[in-house]
Amino acid sequence: MNKVLLIIKREYLSRVKKKAFIVMTFLVPILLIGMYAGIGYLTMQGGDTVNFVSVLDESGNFADKLHDTETVHFLSTEKNLEQAKKEIKQDDSFFLLRIPKQPDSSMRQVQLYSQKKPSFSLTGTIEEQIKETMKARMLVDAGIDPEVLQRIKPEVIIQSKELTEEGEQDSNSAAAYGIGAACAVLIYMSLFIYGAQVMRGVIEEKTNRIIEVVISSVKPFQLMLGKIIGIGLVGLTQFSMWILLTLALTTAASTFLTSDKSKKANTEVAGSMQLQTPQGDQSPIVGAVKAFEALPLGSIIPVFLTYFLGGYLLYSALFAAVGSAVDSETETQQFMFPITLPLLFTYILSFSFIINNPDSTLSFWLSIIPITSPIAMMVRFPFGVPAWELGLSISLLIAGFIFTTWVASRIYRVGILMYGKKSSYKELAKWFFYKE
Repeated sequence: MNKVLLIIKREYLSRVKKKAFIVMTFLVPILLIGMYAGIGYLTMQGGDTVNFVSVLDESGNFADKLHDTETVHFLSTEKNLEQAKKEIKQDDSFFLLRIPKQPDSSMRQVQLYSQKKPSFSLTGTIEEQIKETMKARMLVDAGIDPEVLQRIKPEVIIQSKELTEEGEQDSNSAAAYGIGAACAVLIYMSLFIYGAQVMRGVIEEKTNRIIEVVISSVKPFQLMLGKIIGIGLVGLTQFSMWILLTLALTTAASTFLTSDKSKKANTEVAGSMQLQTPQGDQSPIVGAVKAFEALPLGSIIPVFLTYFLGGYLLYSALFAAVGSAVDSETETQQFMFPITLPLLFTYILSFSFIINNPDSTLSFWLSIIPITSPIAMMVRFPFGVPAWELGLSISLLIAGFIFTTWVASRIYRVGILMYGKKSSYKELAKWFFYKE
């Protein structure tokens, strides 16, 4: 046991003392928050490209009804089609919108000419304005006043309430969606990053023949176990620091955004936009921060760390076995694909299925099976998972780690001393059944 502890200590300290580890530990939360803040800012600002659209309205019913936006400027033209086409060829920022004399109800005869492909936002803006114009005309023809209909715009905002043993609690599906997706991404990345570190460490020691000296004083299983746990603790330390720093930065942002000055600005914006929300004068950013803080982080964080560590231990044992079976990283692909396929499968399903159907049968089984549960359960957990399901999933994950470690150790003890020989699945099977 002392030998394993020495290996764990060596693997842990040799990595956490590196400048790259210290820099990335503090830099990643700042970069992530800055990235999302930048995305939100740029999304709210919109694009800065102005598209000029010449409108050739042969019907005479639409040209004066199309209004300019921040990115689209409409210009009426009296030229014929051929002359208008020649005009837009002189400038690639100009588009020509032709509306025929008698357009059908579906407006499929409307054409947009340009030197380049129009963006989705441009075609969407034009389609929406033409549709609204046609709708107004059809309402008038049906004897309905469009202005009266325009004033009738009921707004429904659903406030989710979750019934628990402690009583009613606010329930925010968007926040659960976001934290579930974030946990899935972090675990998916961590299993590859830290698992690959184990594999590279094994390959490096094997190719440098250091392993021959090491195993003269320690058993191969002890070496593998120490390496896996040591690097796992490095990952656990880094993720713990990331979580603490992210919470600190989020709390600081929430305090800043909910200050008196911020509240006053938000009230003025809300008043000018005539927008009423359940939080009164609360801005969308402040609302998102408060929704995040309303999540049960006290249970999400321990569960996340449990599945991170359990998933890492399970997959790192397999990565260590792969590293012992090859002489270089270029030879690992044939063994890596079957190992990583369940992870990739679950990761893709997380965003297309599990996150929208957290209580389905498929989501349940994916969160129970050890090779897929680290990602699937973390996607489901923020939406609420029964205690027995969580207990069963963690128990099977621990059992899966013990089993894969036993399997990997039998391959590792032989493969670690094999040099210059191409490994195959048949060879791995032989190594597994070798007697001590």
